Amino acid sequence: IKADIAKQGRRHRFFNINAADESRRREVVEALTGDVEANGGTVAVLMHSLAFGTLKPYVADDALTKANVEMTLDVMAHSLVYWAQDVVARGLMGEGGRVFSMTSSGSTRVIKSYGAVSAAKAALESHTRQLAMELAPRGITVNALRGGVTRTPAAEKIPASEHLFEHAERRNPHHRLTTPQDVARAIVALCDPGTDWITGNVINVDGGEEIAG
Repeated sequence: IKADIAKQGRRHRFFNINAADESRRREVVEALTGDVEANGGTVAVLMHSLAFGTLKPYVADDALTKANVEMTLDVMAHSLVYWAQDVVARGLMGEGGRVFSMTSSGSTRVIKSYGAVSAAKAALESHTRQLAMELAPRGITVNALRGGVTRTPAAEKIPASEHLFEHAERRNPHHRLTTPQDVARAIVALCDPGTDWITGNVINVDGGEEIAG
């Protein structure tokens, strides 16, 4: 990826960190601030896609604990707020900036052992709306993308994920799963300057999967 970026004549900075760790987040923001001060430019896109949570039932011998729930919501939802706060407060993102979060149909549906993640996705959508309202005067848009069921390493950890994949493929009007490339193309389109009036939304990127029931 770094080589591909360099071929386009662009600078790159790569940070392999726990994005939910407050001290590491601040290290990244400090580094980006120094880079911008030295070389100019801004953070054009902030993409929040953290998939790290606890998949356990609420009521069982091995049920969710308070720590499980709080960690899941902090990583998968609340961290969006903290990254947006730091990036905007440091002046790293201005007019024309784009903030995206990644949600799922779990925000409105019940999936086995997905309760804490469902709660996190619902919170993430709420944070997205609030940030959209507060950042609108700065010319920054904030939207949540609800991708269709996608076969990823994270999705494969969901209990009975194969059943989830098969069901999604059957009900999707295109009779296939969503791919990372589908979502990437949507992000590229929504970064166009002509999309600055689209903000505060949960946008389905699923080939019609959600409306198919």
